[in-house]
Amino acid sequence: MITAELVKQLREKTGAGMMDCKKVLTETDGNMDKAEELLRERGIAKAAKKSGRVAAEGLVATYVSADKKIGSIVEVNAETDFVSKNGEFVEFVNDIAEIVAQANPKNVECLLEEKYKNTEKTVQEVLTDKIATIGENMVIRRFERFESEGLVESYIHGEGKIAVLVNFKNGNSELAKDVCMQIAAARPEYLNRESVPQDRISKEMEILKAQAMNEGKPAEIAEKMVQGRIGKFYGEICLLDQEFVKDSSIKVGDLIKNQGAELVEYARFEKGEGIEKKEENFAEEVMKQLQ
Repeated sequence: MITAELVKQLREKTGAGMMDCKKVLTETDGNMDKAEELLRERGIAKAAKKSGRVAAEGLVATYVSADKKIGSIVEVNAETDFVSKNGEFVEFVNDIAEIVAQANPKNVECLLEEKYKNTEKTVQEVLTDKIATIGENMVIRRFERFESEGLVESYIHGEGKIAVLVNFKNGNSELAKDVCMQIAAARPEYLNRESVPQDRISKEMEILKAQAMNEGKPAEIAEKMVQGRIGKFYGEICLLDQEFVKDSSIKVGDLIKNQGAELVEYARFEKGEGIEKKEENFAEEVMKQLQ
């Protein structure tokens, strides 16, 4: 009898999907060594060996429903930029974006347990298959999903390097697209001033005060200068305070307000953002092998 514990052990040992582990254990009458060998022969177990390699390349993608009421944004990483141009990988990433929109998983772990499109396999099992066939470690890193009373719109820049998703209450697609491009180009950290953590504001005000006093200004004058300069800080990190990239005479917040719209939320994903890439020294690597 093939127990759940046996399947779990083989899965942990090889990194293969649960159904693959159960299948080979059944074929080998529960012999762990033979089951592992079968997985290796079929190119499934080797995915586990790749799982430790840094995946900082890949693609970001979006999905928006036909009625523009639901949208998603995802990042799927791979080891090399070459894979991002692989048609099989591109299709997989786009499928993941659609699954997120339709299934509404709570997190990546729940997403991995969802059924893959038009198959009986889970997302995790298909991911493991892709790692084996494409030959690189791949990771579904993150996603966001929006449901809108108005409309959801998206924008992809640089063939999957940057993706933006916005959720508007009222508004139209043209405005939404413009705001998407603003977010892609200007990289706002927050939607508005109210979204900025108080400790971040306090720290910036300390820095601005120190700068003013270093210029030889008295403390009371420095305080007034801080109040004047903090607006520039907001203009850099808050989307609604930023100058509109297409017309610097107007703020993004005013642009939206003038059209009777309201931006509820946004997400901006940049491929590999925040992932520490391992720097390889080719000469050192060769010397290690020679030794």
